[in-house]
Amino acid sequence: MVSLSRKPSSHPLASIVDRIESGGALLPDNPENLIEVVGILKSYGIVLDAYWRNLTYISEQQFLVLFPFFKYFNGEITPAKLLRHWWHDRINYEFAEYCMKGMFWHGGGGLDAYLDTPEFEQRAKQAIAAKVKPNPMMSGMNRLFPDFLPEQVRFLCYYSALGQFWEIMSEMFLKLSDRYDAGEIRSIADVVDHVKQGLVSAAAKPITYRVTIDQQPYEIIPESAGLTFLMDTAVPYVEAVFLRSFPFFGTVSYNAQAHQISQNQADFNYGALFADPLPIGSAGIPPTLLMQDMRHYIPPYLEAVYLEGLRGEDDLRVKLCISFQKSMFCVTTAAILGLMPHPIDTTNPEENQTNRAFIESWLDRLLPSRLPAVQRD
Repeated sequence: MVSLSRKPSSHPLASIVDRIESGGALLPDNPENLIEVVGILKSYGIVLDAYWRNLTYISEQQFLVLFPFFKYFNGEITPAKLLRHWWHDRINYEFAEYCMKGMFWHGGGGLDAYLDTPEFEQRAKQAIAAKVKPNPMMSGMNRLFPDFLPEQVRFLCYYSALGQFWEIMSEMFLKLSDRYDAGEIRSIADVVDHVKQGLVSAAAKPITYRVTIDQQPYEIIPESAGLTFLMDTAVPYVEAVFLRSFPFFGTVSYNAQAHQISQNQADFNYGALFADPLPIGSAGIPPTLLMQDMRHYIPPYLEAVYLEGLRGEDDLRVKLCISFQKSMFCVTTAAILGLMPHPIDTTNPEENQTNRAFIESWLDRLLPSRLPAVQRD
């Protein structure tokens, strides 16, 4: 795409504004970035496939199981699997739950609004009544604490919604890898376009949630609620996981008197695009779990790039984190372009000005992120 005649941006990241307006991305286009992004997204796609299946299993098969000791086993419990689980030779589903809790806590979108409606309350109570009916202990607890189980159902709605979101994203990333292998993906712009087209094509896909109790289905999020993939899962996910997230335990103090965490939720910038990759191997840092999972599925061409470094595999998790952040800046670019008020190639000066303000508002949020650093890496 040829850049249209525009006045230079005065933004601190003006070069990135110009690059996006010219058809580029937040991430510079060069062969090494392309290899890193496609390679890490292939690994991520495989991991997401495991994540979404487990989230869906928990939401549907572990409905209101208060002590779900085997929720990470997807219904297959064997001695060999137990040993692998205890030895941590497994997918770390805890990270999937970490992302789910981030979405639940930060809220946003139609799903968050729906869970506060009388319709949800009525549907949740019907499912709860059916679940606790044969269990006197749970029935008594539900009468004593009537808000407890509905809150658990809200959690389970996010398990299901995030699972549906990741199912689409997993397929999208794995298809990207296939297209790269076939020679169809040759630039960062191609990656962004692939993701954008995937987001647009799935934008209106309904987000629903149904559980079966005693062979009776209960629609907790019916299709009539009008929840859709893009606005009610994708956009809140970007906000909660890419941008805000949670402060990592052990790196900042949660003590209110220490004032290390803002009281304003909107000021949080602990998301994936802001994470310092240096402590990524530290105990208790949730992204470590994701990097540990992805390291098992690194394609050979990306592994070769990592082995060329001075430390080889000694700092593999750090390298994975940097590559992952690069890929997420590509996904963020696709989201920006997909939400752009007007087509990026519009020739209308007023529409160009509106688009630029939109791009610059995103860059204002990303200025303290890892975005300036990945321009150099």
